[in-house]
Amino acid sequence: MHMNDDDAKRSRPFRRLVDSLTTGNLWLYVLSLMRKGKVYAYALPESIEKKYRFRPNRVMIYVVLYKLEAEGLIASAFEERRKYYHLTKKGTDSLARGKRYLASLSKRL
Repeated sequence: MHMNDDDAKRSRPFRRLVDSLTTGNLWLYVLSLMRKGKVYAYALPESIEKKYRFRPNRVMIYVVLYKLEAEGLIASAFEERRKYYHLTKKGTDSLARGKRYLASLSKRL
């Protein structure tokens, strides 16, 4: 994750919160980007940075993709030499549950 000057001035608890809500729950961002269609793993860090304003490292992306696919939340297919990932029904449902949980938690806080 990239930190700017404002981030550096924040307390450690706040930085831990940001880390847990970004890199600690990277699966939410990955699944969210797949709502519009297939994604190419190599492009995900840039896509996440552009849309959500933090940049996970590439290794973390591949670890998350591997786990999501193993759990049946995403599926992959090769197109020529590139492997693309897309949401499954189970992944769509899991993303919706995650978003509902975060919205509910935010209201209670």
